[in-house]
Amino acid sequence: MRDRRRILGDAQRTRLSGCAAACFSRHQLFYSARRVAAYQPNDGELDPTPLMALAWAMGKQVYLPVLSHLRSDHLLFAPYAPGDALRENRFGIPEPVVSLRHMVDLKTLDLVLTPLVAFDGQGNRLGMGGGFYDRSFAFLHRRQHWLKPHLVGMAYDFQRVDYLEQQHWDVPLLGVVTEKGFVATGDK
Repeated sequence: MRDRRRILGDAQRTRLSGCAAACFSRHQLFYSARRVAAYQPNDGELDPTPLMALAWAMGKQVYLPVLSHLRSDHLLFAPYAPGDALRENRFGIPEPVVSLRHMVDLKTLDLVLTPLVAFDGQGNRLGMGGGFYDRSFAFLHRRQHWLKPHLVGMAYDFQRVDYLEQQHWDVPLLGVVTEKGFVATGDK
């Protein structure tokens, strides 16, 4: 899957990212969210930048992940606006340059757009193997009524597979945004 993402040309990647943004911008999950977390694309991932631009135009707050220096296996989220300074983390992914006091409580986010390598129809997500999103959002396993933030993957439609084995630590996605639309997952 990673190889298939990487061979896409810049123009094709831009077009598909724009299609995904246009499809999801009308979805209730995006429309009603006030605090939207996204990511900086890496390794050929579907680019959430068009959705971030729509979020800013609609007056939403946008956040990007930052690797925690306190717990190296967790993500923090920092506010991000066009033109804000970014620096590469240890994986070469740009992240906001802000102090710890500017990070937000993950429970205050409404929507978290997550990158992925593959997904299935049950909301299972195969990431890059670090487990950062699963560990950071593990608190969602203990929630029964208040389910925010909503975790929604972003991927190309070809990244859909029939089945991914679910581990007890996996935090399932509510759905996945592709260039063909929103794919609701599981029985949510």
